Amino acid sequence: MNLNQEVKKYVDDLFNGVGESQQLFDLKQELVTNMHERIQDYKSKGMTDEEALKEAQASLGDLGGLVEDMREHGKDQVRQEVYSSMTNRISIGSLVIGTVLILFGLLMSVSMFFMEVEAVAIPGTGIFAVVGGAILTYGLLAKETEKYYAMSSVRAVLYASAIGTILFAIFVALTSGLATGEMFVAITSFTVFFVIGFGLLLALFLTTKVRRRKD
Repeated sequence: MNLNQEVKKYVDDLFNGVGESQQLFDLKQELVTNMHERIQDYKSKGMTDEEALKEAQASLGDLGGLVEDMREHGKDQVRQEVYSSMTNRISIGSLVIGTVLILFGLLMSVSMFFMEVEAVAIPGTGIFAVVGGAILTYGLLAKETEKYYAMSSVRAVLYASAIGTILFAIFVALTSGLATGEMFVAITSFTVFFVIGFGLLLALFLTTKVRRRKD
């Protein structure tokens, strides 16, 4: 085993059991470079390769604290990767389910328009589009992309609730208006739910931090 291999093996053994990460890779490279510089200094003083290597190892001191820090960092990174992966899967599932529900609700309402049914029944299946819209909103906000970090699950649910409430206001306005034939009933029903949904949405807009990644 030549000197380069011995230095690399020594550094690798130091961090044995530590999860791989970019930070660990950079640290190992820095230590290897540092050891080679020290070895060259010791060799210039007349030491052999083995003697210079031992002196370089001793000069690094106790790296136990650094190794433990990197081990904890590796664990945290693994947990974060697992969490992000699971969150993205849930987000993708929400996007698919939300889109399917919206299409189902709208297409069923359109098909019922051409059927011999009472007018009040036509927008009935639109409730699927309402639920789908809320789920789709959650999926969009909870998904991590190259430009934006994922929104926290709690805030994503609140946004989904706000959008769902606004969509429900439209649904209630249509169904109640067609059921009673009275415009004021439709407007009143719409206003109640729309104000609640819009108020929640406005509050979220005003308190949401920028999720854009730094370039």
